[in-house]
Amino acid sequence: MFFVNLLKSWNKISLVKQIIIGLVVGILLALTFPDQLSGIGILGELFVGALKAVAPILVFFLVMSAISKHKSGQKTNMKSIIVLYLLGTFAAGCVAVVASYIFPISLILTEEAGNVAPPSGIEEVLSTLVFSIVTNPVDALLNANYIGILTWAILLGIALRAASDGTKDILSDIADAVSMVVRWVIRFAPLGVLGLVFSAIADSGIGTLLSYGKLIALLVGVMLFDALIVNPIIVYVKIRENPYPLVLKCLKDSGITAFFTRSSAANIPVNMRLCEELKLDRDTYSISIPLGATINMGGASITIAVLTLAAAHTLGIDVDLPTAVILCVLSAVSACGASGVAGGSLLLIPLSCSLFGISSDLAMQVVGVGFIVGVIQDSCETALNSSTDVLFTAAADIASRKKEAAQKQ
Repeated sequence: MFFVNLLKSWNKISLVKQIIIGLVVGILLALTFPDQLSGIGILGELFVGALKAVAPILVFFLVMSAISKHKSGQKTNMKSIIVLYLLGTFAAGCVAVVASYIFPISLILTEEAGNVAPPSGIEEVLSTLVFSIVTNPVDALLNANYIGILTWAILLGIALRAASDGTKDILSDIADAVSMVVRWVIRFAPLGVLGLVFSAIADSGIGTLLSYGKLIALLVGVMLFDALIVNPIIVYVKIRENPYPLVLKCLKDSGITAFFTRSSAANIPVNMRLCEELKLDRDTYSISIPLGATINMGGASITIAVLTLAAAHTLGIDVDLPTAVILCVLSAVSACGASGVAGGSLLLIPLSCSLFGISSDLAMQVVGVGFIVGVIQDSCETALNSSTDVLFTAAADIASRKKEAAQKQ
């Protein structure tokens, strides 16, 4: 009975607080009993293994379902909004790459990196990219070839736009079911973080925390810069008026809620109410807000780019300018497949890591580091992602109204 009550009390605690507890317990155990409790590290290995198992199928069905649902012939501002979504996501990735060059971060991984073969140049990178795209879809899923998975998901999603509603509902149900499995896996994040941080500190010492602190500072700093500088510039170019009242309202009414829910999908009803309050076109925001929860992922693009370049810097891989540009594009594209649940963007890191010849095992260790810093990173990322869904929808709507008013004059 005691354990049942303890479990009920534990489940009442939010996931963020549970992860913080796991983080603190892992640090304390690593500092006091690094040798006696070495078996705790298996918790982190199991958690990373579960993520590796669910990530490919999640990306495949989530992206395919989202693209297949878009209906042609509807008179909306969707084209303009999608352009803003993609531009914002790409710009965020560019900012992250530049910041990572200025402030290089090294990660402490748990395995040797001697088997990593860095690409010899941009030609090899492009060759790897092209051949990853044309791989067999079943083979891509079996071998976690994320570039191939993303390509086939996009192509099948476009092809299935003409399918029956029943077929699309089945795809949506599968995507929801896989997302639910992800939620189940992430419920074990506190134990996984406990094992990961225990192994990292027991093997490498307390200095590990310093590298995590720098990583958090870089991620949050880039996200703030994107939210308060880059996105307002994009909105100003679109509406030609002071963007900050709209930016700050979206951050306050949508971003704060998303910060605590840590899920773009869970924040969709909040964004719908905010769009209604702003008196936006219902036919537009009823599509753009759910779609934005999947493809408008500036925060995810930042996370993917920063952690990928941190991994490359850690492994001593030099990243030249052409490859950095490809990373900007790849982080933006892969971010569009990020799940609407907490920690979804971390599952896309292996895609961008594969660009530099980093193995899936090492890439998933980087994902594990992402979950350790995710208490802050994922909350800020979701706040940025979700608030810009409304921001760009409102910007497109305001610009459309101004254009119509100008034509009537």
